[in-house]
Amino acid sequence: MALTQSPTRAPPMTYPDPSMSGERHCRVVKAMEPESKKPRASHIEAVDMRYVTQMMEQLQQGYMTSVAATAGLALEVVPVDVYGYDIRLIRPPSNPQDEEAALLAQLKCTTQIIPDQSRDHFSYQFTKRQYFDHLAKARKYPKAILIVMTAPPRQADWTQVTHDGLWTRRSCFWVSLEGKEIDPSVKKPTVHIPTKNRVDADSLTEILDKIDRGESLND
Repeated sequence: MALTQSPTRAPPMTYPDPSMSGERHCRVVKAMEPESKKPRASHIEAVDMRYVTQMMEQLQQGYMTSVAATAGLALEVVPVDVYGYDIRLIRPPSNPQDEEAALLAQLKCTTQIIPDQSRDHFSYQFTKRQYFDHLAKARKYPKAILIVMTAPPRQADWTQVTHDGLWTRRSCFWVSLEGKEIDPSVKKPTVHIPTKNRVDADSLTEILDKIDRGESLND
């Protein structure tokens, strides 16, 4: 799973006042490069910058695990990332004699993006060409999708607990890139992700229904 952090020149962003759900504090810890280079991701307010990317991964896996459970799906984490996929979602068949439905997903978590719901899509840039190639190739079964989560740069804002439940700051969005072509010379492809493709229990169910019917996920 690859994680993306904003460049230091990113504009400031405003988020809900954490005092609404109790006082929280977050230390700013900068991961320093050698003296000739600038600090990495200095815009991020992390509990501990040394582990913030691992925490971003854990945040997205937690989101996906909760949504999958709501949809009645089992989520398996792919332990070795050599195929370009981070999780597998499995739906048991309604009839024990039928096959289960499965879906692979590549997970990306970024602090660079706040999707504008008034627009049809937002852009996401891969850090490596191979991540795109894994998703763009033709697949018979199981199918594979890209899931991008946008997280606030302030780690303390990632979740909020109220009497009504646990709220996760922001959302995951999905897109199928199968069959998409980008010039081979492009080392870091940029793709468009529809803002309507929010990942929730209903959308996962619909995706797996399409897979069961043999329909394209690009429609």
